[in-house]
Amino acid sequence: MRWLAGGSGVPVVPDAEEARGWLERELADPVYHQRPSLLQMVLDWLGRLFEGADGVPLGNVGTLLLVAGVLALLVVVAFLVTGPVRRSRRVGGPGSVLADDDRRTAADLRSAADAAAARGDWAGAVADRFRAVVRGLEERAVLDERPGRTAHEAVADAGLRLPALAGDLQAAGRLFDDVVYGERTPGAGDDALLRELDSRVAAARPTPPAGLTAATAVSTGSSAGPGTGVAP
Repeated sequence: MRWLAGGSGVPVVPDAEEARGWLERELADPVYHQRPSLLQMVLDWLGRLFEGADGVPLGNVGTLLLVAGVLALLVVVAFLVTGPVRRSRRVGGPGSVLADDDRRTAADLRSAADAAAARGDWAGAVADRFRAVVRGLEERAVLDERPGRTAHEAVADAGLRLPALAGDLQAAGRLFDDVVYGERTPGAGDDALLRELDSRVAAARPTPPAGLTAATAVSTGSSAGPGTGVAP
């Protein structure tokens, strides 16, 4: 770095320490720090867009087209941002059939479903009607009382004990999830189907658990003793 001493034209070569001091004083000049903010740069950019590339106004038609294009772009960006959020909530999985603090009996839930149906609240009627089915199975010891059990888990376990109703139970579980955790709007027919299923489940005789059946078979075979088989 060379400087001219006193305007005489004679170059001056400073040492390292002196050159660093000169550079720091030069960079401290406010002119180097007058940068526009990000918002100001965006506003300036939009202003240049509305004025046209050469500073010529676009006119009414051009302005409308530009505004429409910007709005369309904002809509697309908003959809791309919020769409995955909605989908993630939807596929996040259904919740439990009965809340941990829900101590209502099957009879209580049936009464709540009847009251909801009477006032035309079919979503509430369907939800409590299915809950009554699950609670009734728990009260009969067909299902164990398990906090947080989902509709899918409930109908899968119940179908093992009530095989003749397994298909109808699966359909009822899907209906519950679609109404309570999905976007399905139920009607009176859906409540009637669950009402009928509730009656059929209450009247059905469950089969013994698989483990108990196997143990009973082994016990029966052992007590019969050898040589008790049927003769050919």
